[in-house]
Amino acid sequence: MVEDHLRALIAADTVEALWSLHTRKMAEYGFDRLLYGFTYYKTERSFGPMDDLTILSSHSEAYNKGFVNNRMFEDGPMVQWAVEHEGFCSWQRTQDAYASGQLPEKARRVVEFNREMGVVAGYTISFRQISTRSKGAIGLAARLGLSQAEVDEIWAEHGQRIMLMNDILHLKIHNLPSSEARPLLTPRQREALEWVGDGKTMQDIATILGVSQATVEKHLRLARTALGVETTAQAVLKAWFQHQIFRVTRQD
Repeated sequence: MVEDHLRALIAADTVEALWSLHTRKMAEYGFDRLLYGFTYYKTERSFGPMDDLTILSSHSEAYNKGFVNNRMFEDGPMVQWAVEHEGFCSWQRTQDAYASGQLPEKARRVVEFNREMGVVAGYTISFRQISTRSKGAIGLAARLGLSQAEVDEIWAEHGQRIMLMNDILHLKIHNLPSSEARPLLTPRQREALEWVGDGKTMQDIATILGVSQATVEKHLRLARTALGVETTAQAVLKAWFQHQIFRVTRQD
């Protein structure tokens, strides 16, 4: 039941567990390969550095290497649609644009790559933006053998349920820590950044932590290095985006 799945999504305590639950559920509707992406660093020309993107994929390693690692996704017709819209869209849109010669060359190459990899039919969901710098979307690729017409029939019957489950997934992802490889801050670095975020001065923080001001400055410098940013303000923002500060630590 959809209700049981939603409860399971809400109860998941890591992004990895959440993604595993969701990919299995979407496969029940015929969507066996998913690609989720989110950025807080979108500009008019870029989605930001790869290290700052949240990308989850159940595609093959070969597909991820070409489409994700080589940033081919930036020229994808449905990705471009997602940047400019909110809601859902059938991949028939891309098929029609390709057949009529309306796609630019880079977009045509993306379509041809997808065809080679068996990524042909499906739907894209573009989530509601929470700021001008953020954007999230998910591509639901149908299993091999399903035509776009068949996928459209599935969507006509189950689309609202699928949208709801993906909306919950999207909202939940941004409230969970991820175990993916990324520089982790030490407890002292997190504390120092949290106090900066609360508006405390270097001397205030030194007094609160019971250390010298030089030690506080060292913690903040190392935090900036670990996060790959230049200023402490950027470090506070990025650490918050990554759920490394201002988070509840579970006690077992």
